[in-house]
Amino acid sequence: MLKGIPKILSPELLKVLCEMGHSDRLVISDGNFPAESMGKNAIVIRCDGHGVPELLDAILQVFPLDTYVETPVNLMEVMPGDTVETPIWDTYKEIIAKHDSRGAKAVGNIERFQFYEEAKCAYAILATGESALYANIMLQKGVVTE
Repeated sequence: MLKGIPKILSPELLKVLCEMGHSDRLVISDGNFPAESMGKNAIVIRCDGHGVPELLDAILQVFPLDTYVETPVNLMEVMPGDTVETPIWDTYKEIIAKHDSRGAKAVGNIERFQFYEEAKCAYAILATGESALYANIMLQKGVVTE
């Protein structure tokens, strides 16, 4: 065990976060996301039993968001015609605001199928047990300056 590291961050996940370089992407996926098929060229880490918000909060304690892009955080857009509510997005924005001074301005949206294409290029995908719909989130790593 280590001091100051959120307990939800497993040794495997910490290793991956440390290996990632500037501009590498991390997907934290909901339980419906096809993590294994999207992550054929990525590291897939199972985080069953955990939700996206608790992982997002823990990760952002040790993971800087990219300051060289307008939206280093991206959500999967709701498909036209779906009547799904996405209150979890507000939770994400609150968490992001705790860790990045840009707050909600750091968050963008990507069309569903484009999100899948970009996820195929991610360094890692965390497969969670999150049950909220459209709860997938992609983070782009920045530079540690401290």
